Amino acid sequence: MKLSIKHKKLVKPLASTCSVVEKRQTLPILSNVLLRLEGGSLSLTGSDMEAEITVTIDGVEGDDGACTVNARKLLDICRALPEKAKIQLVPQKGKAEVKADKSRFVLQTLPAKEFPSMENDTWEKSLTVPRGKFKRLLELTSFSMAQQDIRYYLNGLLLEIEDGRLRAVATNGHRLAKSEMKIKGDKKEKARQMILPRKAVLEISRLLDDGESDNVTLEVGENHIRLTCDKTVFVSKLLDGQFPDYKAVIEPKLPIKLALERATFHDELFRAAILANEKYHGVQLSLDSNKVQISATNSEQEEAVVNMPAEYGGEKMEIAFNVHYLMDALKVMDQEQVELHIKDSSTCCTMNNPGDKDTLYLVMPMRI
Repeated sequence: MKLSIKHKKLVKPLASTCSVVEKRQTLPILSNVLLRLEGGSLSLTGSDMEAEITVTIDGVEGDDGACTVNARKLLDICRALPEKAKIQLVPQKGKAEVKADKSRFVLQTLPAKEFPSMENDTWEKSLTVPRGKFKRLLELTSFSMAQQDIRYYLNGLLLEIEDGRLRAVATNGHRLAKSEMKIKGDKKEKARQMILPRKAVLEISRLLDDGESDNVTLEVGENHIRLTCDKTVFVSKLLDGQFPDYKAVIEPKLPIKLALERATFHDELFRAAILANEKYHGVQLSLDSNKVQISATNSEQEEAVVNMPAEYGGEKMEIAFNVHYLMDALKVMDQEQVELHIKDSSTCCTMNNPGDKDTLYLVMPMRI
């Protein structure tokens, strides 16, 4: 194997591939990136056995072959070279020589045949979705995923294909985000659920940010999911487990509506949160006729109180929430107004933009 490639063609795809390579690996070869040149196309593959990224670069000069080198070291070398440099890589006898301009580096290699592959699943379902809409679907929900929860299936995001719609749901047990979009498909098809690990959700979101094509392809197997975006293929294992029945926890009737200006509500919550308890982050909403008072206290007996107008016609009520749960949802909403639907101080509250039936947020109240 021997290859020659321009700096600007290599650095970004290599950085994308390295994103799944963990610094500490149980297998030495998982610290490496697999480089395979075939017919003028160079593929770069990185893996941690849970997720795998392969990026293909066309129009690369050289001789066909494959090798693996340390991913981080190769990326650092390439980034340190001049942008106009032409990089040459020549493997020989367990090492690879990297040359550009007047610089020369020698890296250790491991056999390409030992590099593990995740392409061992039969893809049972394939669908093409608009890149921008799928990216937005993840933005609207992924922040509600749990982090390091003992209930491992909450440390990810549920994707559900049902009745010609693609639905994303995330929850940590105290809040829930749900959003959906239309897709092409048979509305009578049996519903399909899959739980994406947190790392996979973050990697897919990043790939969708960098992508240029209008559509991406999703393929689902029994244990894996594969996303193809431009010249990048991402494969991830799915989490094994039963996601909670989210439909059962959404209260069907919440009779009291509170309507507020979204940006103002977010800013007032941010101000009150300055003096909220650092452990529980609780704020109290005191609801009265066409106004809401937001207050917070902490263990030092300090207090913050802010007031703002609101559309509210119910009886006086006090209800408390984790302020970050409210603010996180408000950040990703894109309309000027937001509606909160409430029953009482001990029942979950839902949030949505007026008239938006596709996206819903649920927040459990707390005691202060």
